Amino acid sequence: MDHPRFASFSIGPRKGYGLIVAGGVIDLSARFAGRFPTLKEVVEAGAFGELLATAAGQKPDHALDEITYEIPIPAPEKIICVGVNFPDRNAEYKDGQAAPANPSLFIRFPRSFTGHDRPLIRPPESPQLDYEGEIVIVIGKGGRRIAEADALSHIAALSLCNEGTIRDWVRHAKFNVTQGKNFDRSGSIGPWLVPYADESQLADIRLETRVNGDVRQSDRTGRMTFSFRKIIAYISTFTTLVPGDVIVTGTPTGAGARFDPPIWLKPGDVVEVEAEGIGTLRNTIADEV
Repeated sequence: MDHPRFASFSIGPRKGYGLIVAGGVIDLSARFAGRFPTLKEVVEAGAFGELLATAAGQKPDHALDEITYEIPIPAPEKIICVGVNFPDRNAEYKDGQAAPANPSLFIRFPRSFTGHDRPLIRPPESPQLDYEGEIVIVIGKGGRRIAEADALSHIAALSLCNEGTIRDWVRHAKFNVTQGKNFDRSGSIGPWLVPYADESQLADIRLETRVNGDVRQSDRTGRMTFSFRKIIAYISTFTTLVPGDVIVTGTPTGAGARFDPPIWLKPGDVVEVEAEGIGTLRNTIADEV
């Protein structure tokens, strides 16, 4: 079954959102901008169904080659990322420590991401741009101290992330990774939001990252150290989750840093992150100018 795909996009200076269909995009922002300026407000109102009903039978307003993809939620209150969340990832650190009882977390800022089919930017400060393919969950119903049993009901939509990282900059201090995770446009989110319907969309789907067609990362969500339920419950213990919050849920083993010698991304490379039922997020690499 094909799931609906809602994308944020720009055409020249105008930003909008719509439903991706065969042959293009139905511009729903042109019809709903007064009520829902962006997909964040659509998520908050639980209005995907209303948008789908309006789009039924409509022809595309724009061809896909007319639009530039933007990150789906343009200004989330929070982007929280989970580190070391697949079994083999803990072993990669070679520190002799068992898998932790709780997830490692860090924050990213919206401008550290770009959209689908746009280049990830390698900064002049370092050549060590690396990829991390991940599944994104977008919160639709806020809450604090959410029980694991109820956690999935708080999800509005799914997306994908290439959680691009400047590796040597995550080692600039003893404990934090913030610097290496927040260079402008070093990562991507997209291509779109897929509304969340039921647990089968997340339970045991394949997540794969390819660089120039070569598979570098491949695993299944059923093997995650911390489940989607656990992640939502844990984060909501210390901070109130609100509609539009973005949670990036962890990457499998196989990032470029783990090769000997490491293989960093360079201009001309094409990175694809694919997950069953969600789609494929594709980006090239370019140097900052």
